[in-house]
Parts: sequence; C-alpha cells; structure tokens
Amino acid sequence: MSIRVGVCGVGSFARCFIPLFKAHPQVENVVLADLDPQKLSERCEQFGIEDRCGSLDELCEMDVDAIAIITQHHLHGPQAVQALRAGKHVYSAVPSAISIPEITELVRTVEETGRIYMIGETSYYYPCAIYCRNRFQQGDFGHIVYGEGEYYHDYSHGMYEVHKWRHGDRWQQYYGMPPMFYPTHSTSMIVSVTGAYATHVSGMGFVDRHEDNLYAREDNVWKNPFSNETMLCRMSDGSMARISEFRRIGHPGTVGMSLYGTDASYEEQVGARTWVTKDRATCLDLREELACRSIPVSAETGGMAAVTSSDGTHHGVCSVHPVHLLPREFAGLPNGHNGSHQFLVHDFVTACVTGERPRNNVWDAARYLIPGLVAHESALQGGTLMEVPDLGYPEA
Repeated sequence: MSIRVGVCGVGSFARCFIPLFKAHPQVENVVLADLDPQKLSERCEQFGIEDRCGSLDELCEMDVDAIAIITQHHLHGPQAVQALRAGKHVYSAVPSAISIPEITELVRTVEETGRIYMIGETSYYYPCAIYCRNRFQQGDFGHIVYGEGEYYHDYSHGMYEVHKWRHGDRWQQYYGMPPMFYPTHSTSMIVSVTGAYATHVSGMGFVDRHEDNLYAREDNVWKNPFSNETMLCRMSDGSMARISEFRRIGHPGTVGMSLYGTDASYEEQVGARTWVTKDRATCLDLREELACRSIPVSAETGGMAAVTSSDGTHHGVCSVHPVHLLPREFAGLPNGHNGSHQFLVHDFVTACVTGERPRNNVWDAARYLIPGLVAHESALQGGTLMEVPDLGYPEA
C-alpha cells in the first residue's frame, strides 16, 4: 500500500522534508502547495515535482491521502483541523497550536474523524532522549525525581532572517511570540522518556531589554513582554521538572535535558553528557556515544548515510539511532535536527499506511504544548501556581 502526500508551505524548513517524502517507498506521489507562486515554482523545479496548487483549500480538494503542514506557527492548529475534516491524515511542524481552545479542537477532531495526526517533534529523536528512554525502560533510573529541559536560541542566531522570510513587511509585529508558546522541544524530552505529564505549573518571565524593542512594540500581535520564560512543573508521577525557553541569551544555543532518578541520573551541560549512579561505581562520559555525525552506508549493519551541515544546526545520526528501521531509499538524503527528520517522516508514512497510532500523536502533542500555554498565563500573573488541563490519552 502507498499514499499520496501534499506538502502545504514550501519555505526553507520544508526543503528538509520534501525530498524525504518523495523518496519514501510507500509514497507514490507528492504535491506541493503555497500561496507564493514564485516560491512554489522554484520548489517544484528544485525537487522535480509536477503536481502543485496555490492554497491549502485547493490541496484539501485534491486526491491526496495526507497533508504535511509546514507553515507559520500560528496557522498550524486551524490548518490541521481543516485538513483532518477534509479526510486527510496530518503531519504538522511544531507547535501544534497556540491556544488551549485550538489544541482542544485539534484533539477532538482527531477523535471524531479517526484520521492520523502526528506532530513533527524533532526532540523525540535527539540522542539524549533516545538514550534516556532506553535507560528508563530498563529501570536504570529507579524512580524519577526531577527533570530539566531547555531550548536556548538567541534571536541573533538566524531568527531575524526567519521572521522576515515568514512575515514580510509585518515581521516586526509577529516577532515577540511568548517563548512558552513553543515549549515542545523541551517538554517532549521528559514526557517522551517517562510518560509523565505536567499537572500544575508556575511560570516566570524575563521582561525583554534588547535595544530593538520588538517585544514592547504596541502593535505586537502577542502582547507579550517576555523574551525568556521558565516554568516549574509538578508531574503526574510525583516528580518535578524545570523547563526553560530563552530567546535572548548569551549562549551558543542548545536543546537539551537532564534527568535525575533515585538510582542513577543523566546530566547534560555545555559540551558534557554524563550517566552517573548513586553508588559512585559508574560515571560514563557519553559525549562520543551521543555525538551526531555522518555514518557511511554498510551492507552488513544497514547503517544510513546522513548529511551533516557545516553551520552546526543540522547534524546526522549517532550510535543510538535505530537506523536499521529506516528505508534504504533514505540513504544519503538530507537529515536534520540531530538525526530526527528521517525518523519523523518514516513514522508518519508508516502510521498512515498501517492505521496504527504514531509516536508523537495528537495526545502527545497536547501534553507537550499545554503546560507552556498555562505557564505563560502564570508568568503574566507573577508566577501563580496553576492547574494544567489534560485532554486524556486513549488506551492502545
């Protein structure tokens, strides 16, 4: 069985995924859609794709089984609902939505339509998350006590250009999105390892002081003063977690986690990744094991070739990635975000073909996102402890 996939939004990030959908052995055709005719024409020519259309409305009417939504952040929720109601399976770039009503409607739409929805959360396949999942499943942590997740991305690291590309002349109005509206890179690491989710949060915000004054503009659509936000979480398993989303920070940038248990812990600092045990008998330096690099194709191991970018933002796979699960057609094709892109595309296509619930499904997406939305409200109220609504998780 094979499927036909439409890609809605063909900007810079979509370039990472179009060749993967096109190469997947269970995808028979790819259609591209974008409101910008010139951009659309350029992408079709770049990837040798014939079928195209000028909007999501048109794409929903076409003969495609699934739609990958890779558009602007604030459009993802409504666009996913539209595609699901049109009978399409949906892959969405993060975040899944930007409000609790939007994510609630998204979850209910999946439940009503029975369609597949998957959030493209790259952190799920980061080496540290895979390593910790494996250790957790073996019981090596003992009981989880405390976790940390952070996404440090100063806006001087390419984000001005991204906003200008996405929003054109209005880019300054959209610039100051609350950091906790985009918490999923951090939260997903802990949630995907332990299965626990936030039940209560307290948020704190740092009022932006940058000379460009973009967060304080009166016409800022977000009405948000915070460039950096942190939340403390009470988790459903009785543990605690700290999540930080920083957009103005003197740091080279990272998506990382640490996780502490009663028996052992995984700790991550700048340039260091360590597994330690309580009895002091074990202290493993994991920098080499969890380092992403290109791995040559091997007929014996089934390893996949992976492209590593020179700018340090998109690395290939590492030794903990289960590359043997990927289709051979992906060998040598671009990968990104620490080896995650190929796995995300394969997971989604496989779910569409088999009808099985994917990793990073809509209920996962809700548990990744909602704590951050509530934490932002808490920060606006000076850190009030607030309950996090949970939209449930169906049995297998």
